[in-house]
Amino acid sequence: MLTLQKFDAMIEKNKAVFLDRDGVLNRELGDYIRRIEDFEVLDNFAALKALQDRGYLLIVATNQGGLAKGWYTEDELAKMHQKLRDDYRAYGVEFTDFFYCPHHPDFTGDCDCRKPKPGLLVKGIEKYNIDPARSYFIGDRERDVVAGTAAGVKGILINSDQPISTVLDLID
Repeated sequence: MLTLQKFDAMIEKNKAVFLDRDGVLNRELGDYIRRIEDFEVLDNFAALKALQDRGYLLIVATNQGGLAKGWYTEDELAKMHQKLRDDYRAYGVEFTDFFYCPHHPDFTGDCDCRKPKPGLLVKGIEKYNIDPARSYFIGDRERDVVAGTAAGVKGILINSDQPISTVLDLID
């Protein structure tokens, strides 16, 4: 008899590389990027294509507290994410999804999705049937590593604007 446990064991879980946005996929400006005109995509095309070709889903997980502060709109954020999609797609890279936290503790109080809490990663893990033990989170802040660890994902800390290619050897 096929039990739920046996069925779950038969379904292979996905592996993913979660990616912070600012300082990892686009140039870090030190504060919030408020306009599409200031949004500069970093050249991590070959590195992300290599990860994708190795079977990793590519998922963005980013704090966007500037929304709560009223510094930019959901529409402006959508334009930035579309630019990322378009620029990377030109190199054969497809992002599986974008998860973002629109909250800021000074404006909206506490939430479960703002890194260093793992909520954004947990959403991705659940939505895409991801095995956290086979997945990674690349970020340029300690809070990214903390969020990854809390979600059961291995965190990789890089410097802001550091090429992802320099850490590919840390990913199985």
